[in-house]
Amino acid sequence: MDKILSIESYKWYNDTMSENASRADNQQERLKLEGWISGFVDGEGCFTISIIRNNYGWQVFPEFVVSQGEKSKSALKKIEKFFKCGYINLNTRRDNHHEQMLKYCVRSIHDLSQKIIPFFERNKLKTQKKNDFKIFCKVIKIMIARKHKSEKGLERIRSLLQKMNRRKYNQALKSSETIRQTQSLV
Repeated sequence: MDKILSIESYKWYNDTMSENASRADNQQERLKLEGWISGFVDGEGCFTISIIRNNYGWQVFPEFVVSQGEKSKSALKKIEKFFKCGYINLNTRRDNHHEQMLKYCVRSIHDLSQKIIPFFERNKLKTQKKNDFKIFCKVIKIMIARKHKSEKGLERIRSLLQKMNRRKYNQALKSSETIRQTQSLV
């Protein structure tokens, strides 16, 4: 990220830590909270990128999500309060669980680049998710540089998505609908 973004994220981090540390007994509490969030996200979080075709063309939607059952809403509230961004909403799903699922989402490029990414750069993920996070960061950088608006930039993002979240996008990106829509753009 550039220096202006880094300075803003540094200020946010210091403000957040000052507020949390003043309520905490000591610095150990702050470190425990950060470690808890990082570990919780490693197990229950997701860094995802969607590419959607709409009336305006192709749009790239990055999203940081943490999901939990309704009984664990307080965990999501704690994360939302820590980051001071994003929102919690009902995650519509159709399965056999006996409680509603909630998700904490951050979609703002500004919040992702200034709060979420710097936090996880300092508090490293330990699972496969760390690789998804690295790709997520690359896509956010492409978007900040506004390169995602070009066909070349969009292709770069599509290429990165092939390696993310263990998904295979080849078939979706090569579908007849995608090819037809892409050709109509040319």
